[in-house]
Amino acid sequence: MTQPLPEAFATPCVGAIICGQKDGQDALLIQVRQKQGGGIENGMLEVAAGKVREYENVFDALRREVREETGLRLSRIQGEESLRIRTVNGYEVMSFTPFLTTQNLSGGYSILLQTFICEAEGNLLEETSETTNIRWITSQECRELLRQTPEAFYPLHINALSLFLGVE
Repeated sequence: MTQPLPEAFATPCVGAIICGQKDGQDALLIQVRQKQGGGIENGMLEVAAGKVREYENVFDALRREVREETGLRLSRIQGEESLRIRTVNGYEVMSFTPFLTTQNLSGGYSILLQTFICEAEGNLLEETSETTNIRWITSQECRELLRQTPEAFYPLHINALSLFLGVE
């Protein structure tokens, strides 16, 4: 009798489109992915993002990841004001609405990403163990990059950035 293959599961992740200003224009925080063992994904443009730990509140996970990757403190996460938490039969359950949910259906590893629109404060790090070239780029510059070279972006962030910036 053949043994069933072990199940593999998608990893829950959160991402932050962080809005700000650069030279008086609307801007977004972008960084270059540089993870140990990152393979072909290293060098791609991305927003701050990372994995949700077991039983970690997604908003806490987002704050932690943004702080670790950029040095910034999130001052506002769109959607957090309408979260609902209930405790019934010993289960504490939270419901929330992200800006966009994205799932990769193929690629290096399976991720289910909840992206949020955020505002932040503090001083940017120059680089971390996972990112380099952390910087503000204008919304217009990001639009042009998405239109001209979408392959420069980490694939899981393209749809959320495109929707946010109105790029088809």
